[in-house]
Amino acid sequence: MRGYVDVGVKEGAKLVVDGRDFKMQGYEKGFFIGGCLFDDVKPEMRIYKEEIFGPVLSVVRVPDFDQALKLVNDHEYGNGTAIFTRDGDAARAYSTQCKVGMVGVNVPIPVPVAFHSFGGWKRSLFGDMNAYGPEGVRFYTKTKTVTSRWPTGIRAGAEFIMPTMK
Repeated sequence: MRGYVDVGVKEGAKLVVDGRDFKMQGYEKGFFIGGCLFDDVKPEMRIYKEEIFGPVLSVVRVPDFDQALKLVNDHEYGNGTAIFTRDGDAARAYSTQCKVGMVGVNVPIPVPVAFHSFGGWKRSLFGDMNAYGPEGVRFYTKTKTVTSRWPTGIRAGAEFIMPTMK
């Protein structure tokens, strides 16, 4: 991991937070690295091209939404990505159009709670299924489907709209 941080610095990325000299209290002789944050990372840099996991985070800046979406979708990996915006339309479009397994909206590291899938798409996924989330639950459990019809109830008369459309 430290080697990737060194490469990022050598290639010209701006190392905003440098955790290479981190010492864990009580484990000073251990092999630990603290959080590292790169800014101004370019798509041709090795730290962008290769999949580097925490505690290293890279910020890639692009001039507009379309270029950001293209940048993410053209990458060979698809583990996680995040968008920071106050525009709900932009967040929705990014979330639905990006080809990535975990998407954060105003969340820097989009790792969901255990019941949801953890893992990426494309070369970021190993095997047929994610180990966590609904796929993992389905792997270890029996599913049951219940189809119901209630011909009488509280409401009088037929309704031909979705309840959320009221």
